Amino acid sequence: MIRLLSQGEGGITVELGTEVEPVVNARVHALARAVARDLGARVLEVVPSYASLLVVFDPLRTARAPLARRLEALARQVAGAAPEPPRRVVRVPVCYGGELGPDLEEVARRAGLPPGEVVALHAAPVYRIYLLGFTPGFPYLGGLDPRLACPRLDSPRLRTPAGSVAIAGLQAGIYPVESPGGWRVLGRTPLRLFDPAPGAARPFLLAAGEGLRFVPVGREAYEETARAVAAGGFEPEVER
Repeated sequence: MIRLLSQGEGGITVELGTEVEPVVNARVHALARAVARDLGARVLEVVPSYASLLVVFDPLRTARAPLARRLEALARQVAGAAPEPPRRVVRVPVCYGGELGPDLEEVARRAGLPPGEVVALHAAPVYRIYLLGFTPGFPYLGGLDPRLACPRLDSPRLRTPAGSVAIAGLQAGIYPVESPGGWRVLGRTPLRLFDPAPGAARPFLLAAGEGLRFVPVGREAYEETARAVAAGGFEPEVER
């Protein structure tokens, strides 16, 4: 399925599917790379989501009709290609349970599993980062074990600390900044996902289309890493 939708005078959305699926999302990111490579300065920005890509352009410099034809051609190319796995997998340390993971016990109760097995199941997959959204740098992750699927909280928290690692439904995510939130918090990472400081080399630690692996750590290792992050001397491990 390929469908093009107009988004105002300067936007075109290219839909590649309707389901939240790794294969479809991989093709969305393949299309984003193809657009950047093929169209260059004719496009101002590309914004991937679960199953579609928003292409932003300047209508005073780029005509819509030929751009739409080229986008459809590129979409057909990636739709017929085998999707590539993530090129980069970021290892994210997480301290589970206790005050850092206040919902771990409840998730374990709902799943009918010991808390330790919930941690093991949560940390087992390589997650796909479908997209970033909600707050700056919030990764929506696909790949959660279905045995851990859990509804959102009945009443969202007014404050969810930055670094909180949480689940909702069949998705996992990490809160980059303190914010309200209704996802169930299993633990916390000391990594800084969003750095708004002027001149920051990488404002966002993660990127849509990449992979992510959670690595359980104890409280002492968590605190040690948090100090290194605060001092600006920590780089997460990356699998390529």
